[in-house]
Order: sequence, then structure tokens, then C-alpha cells
Amino acid sequence: MARILVISPSGEVYDHDNVRWYDYANLAEHIEHYHNIGDAFVFDSSLKLLNFERLDVLPIEQVDAAAIDRANAEYDYVFLRGSNYVHSEMEWGQAPDVLRRLKIPVIAFGIGAQAPVSGKLELSQDTKTVLRLIADSTASVGVRGAYSADVLAGLGIRNVRIIGCPTAFRANDPDLAIKLPPLDQVRTAGVTLRREVSTTYARDIQRYLTFHRDLVKAMAGRFDVTLMAQGEAEEKKLALGTAAQKEEAMAALRQNGWASQWYLDDEMERLYRNRMFYSDVVADYEQLVCRLDLVLGYRLHGNLMALANGTPSIYFTYDSRTVEFAETFRIPSFDVFSGQEFRLEEYWDQARFDRFNTAHGQVYAAMHDFLAENRVDNKMIKRAAAPERKVA
Repeated sequence: MARILVISPSGEVYDHDNVRWYDYANLAEHIEHYHNIGDAFVFDSSLKLLNFERLDVLPIEQVDAAAIDRANAEYDYVFLRGSNYVHSEMEWGQAPDVLRRLKIPVIAFGIGAQAPVSGKLELSQDTKTVLRLIADSTASVGVRGAYSADVLAGLGIRNVRIIGCPTAFRANDPDLAIKLPPLDQVRTAGVTLRREVSTTYARDIQRYLTFHRDLVKAMAGRFDVTLMAQGEAEEKKLALGTAAQKEEAMAALRQNGWASQWYLDDEMERLYRNRMFYSDVVADYEQLVCRLDLVLGYRLHGNLMALANGTPSIYFTYDSRTVEFAETFRIPSFDVFSGQEFRLEEYWDQARFDRFNTAHGQVYAAMHDFLAENRVDNKMIKRAAAPERKVA
């Protein structure tokens, strides 16, 4: 089996292909630190698709000629963990110089572009260089959707394949399908939270937060609800902190201008105190979504983890990333800025989820073919031919 390297890991690996946050048991050291555990979902899911005997990290913060020589001699390929790398603020360290010295393939494993709220996407020369070096080293570049493919095409990169995200395929089931029970049988629901937001991601912060608040309260009024946080410090403290840390968290939320004005009220405070879930271990999220009847909300990978385990999920889109995910997988989705009222009954429609079921099979096949054409030893199961979604 292969010896492989990863660029931009997100957590420590244990038991071969499982991921948790670094020094995860030492909560006191990092409870104040924001990290998006959704990135660890992607890393964990990537490893679950690959056959490998050894995994190490390729640093890009500096150019270590001896380490690069060892990489060329001892490893089969390096993969770039899927994430939102293609945007105006991305910093690559010394990645261009590192990649120029590499002789092994660099596999882009579901990378994506972020459109600005307004204006044209402007990329640094380093970003353009890194993308072109990756494209030149492999048969194809794996991107999450059509928008990202179009951005790369604008750079002259044509060997692109739309593969979605490894999280969708972590169960390694090409026949995965969501089957809806009657809505009156739904008892438990998870709401994936993204309270922290910026004008980079949302064009109307007031609408974003008030809708978010009202969604949480509406779901809590209908179901036994779990609020699923993914890294904000206040939410982590409320889920896992000491009594004093919980009070610190609530005080910080009350002092936050956006949160206090548009998000936090008495009912939200009660739900935040009593219904919050957070973990630094990916497997804990997987176990949670398997116990729930429904997951919906603002988090890309929290929602996708649910779908990957057969739990119905609905996306709430608010930027190009969330729209691109929903479009790639045909996931039932609601535009937060549409000005419309969300009615769960309208989305609890098997026909909507059948479109996801079909798309999942198609993108699964594209992911399998992407790995195969790049000679990546993998665990994915090849099924009968489905229409591919390769971008010419």
C-alpha cells in the first residue's frame, strides 16, 4: 500500500484513519481557541477513502530541501485536504517553492473557490502558481463544484473533475439513499450552528442572524433538538466548560454587538445552556447524527456528515460555498436571503431527496474515477457506469 503525505491536515490521526483535534483531551489548553472541527471531518473522510500504510505531513511553511528529497524518494503522492483555498485572502507560506521541488503528484482532494459578496474574485500570484503546479503534476484536479471549476478554467486549468467532498462518501456506499419517514414520526433534530459570520460570507448580517435564531427556536419548538457547534469558543465552553466558563461564554455573547442585537434572547440563552453539543473527535459527531432523525442548518460539513450516514439534512445557503455544495449534490436547500418563509413541510418531500440520491451516485462515481485516473490506491467501490461530471 501507498506511503502518502498530506498538506494542511486538520487534527491528529489515530487508529490509522480516524481524526480528532490535536491534544484533544487537554481541553483547558484550547477551549479558548476557535478551530473549525468541520475541517477535521474532511480530513477523516479523506483517509477513509484511501489505501495507505504510512501517512505524514508535508510542511509548506518553509523550504526544507532534505525533507523534500525524502518525500520524492519515499512517498507515492501528497494530497491537499479539501477546503476553501481559492479566495483573495489565502496565504500559502512557502508552498510554491516546495511544490516546484516536488516530483511526486499533488492531489487536490475537493478544493473550492469562495466568491466575494460583491465584485470580482481576485487571486494572489501564489494562489495561481500553486493551482497550476498542482494541475501540472496530476491527471486531474478535484474540485467541489461547477463554480470552482469555472474559476480554475479562468486560470487556464482545464484538467478538472467535479468530485464534491470526501465527507459525502465516508461510508463508502455508492448506493447510499435518503428515505424519508413520515414527518410526524420525526422526534429528534440537530441544528448545525454558525453564529460567527462576517461580511465576507453573508451580505446581510441582520437577516443571517435573525433567521438563524428563528430557525433554532422553531426546531426546538417541534423536536427534541441538539445544537451542533463546530468550533466557536463560546459554544465550546457552553458544551464542555466548567460552570465559570459557561458564565464567561454567556457574558461574552451578551457583549457581542451582533449576537446581542439579532441572535441572543431569553429562549436562545436557555437552549444554548441546555442543548449544546461540541466535540473535538470526529467519530462523536458521526455517532450523534446516526441517532438523529433530521439535521439541518448552516454548517457545510455538519450537514454533509448527516447525509453520509443516511440522515435527512437540509442546507441553508448564504454564500457561494454553501450554494455550490447544494448544487453539486442536489441537496434540498433554502436561500437565507430569499426573503421567503421556511416551511419544513415543503422540504420534507421524497422527490427532493431522490434528486440528492441520484446526484450522490453520480458524484461518487466521479470521485472513484478521479482517484483511479490519478493512480491513487483507494477503497471506493466501482458500480455500473453513471453519467460523469468531468469539466472539459
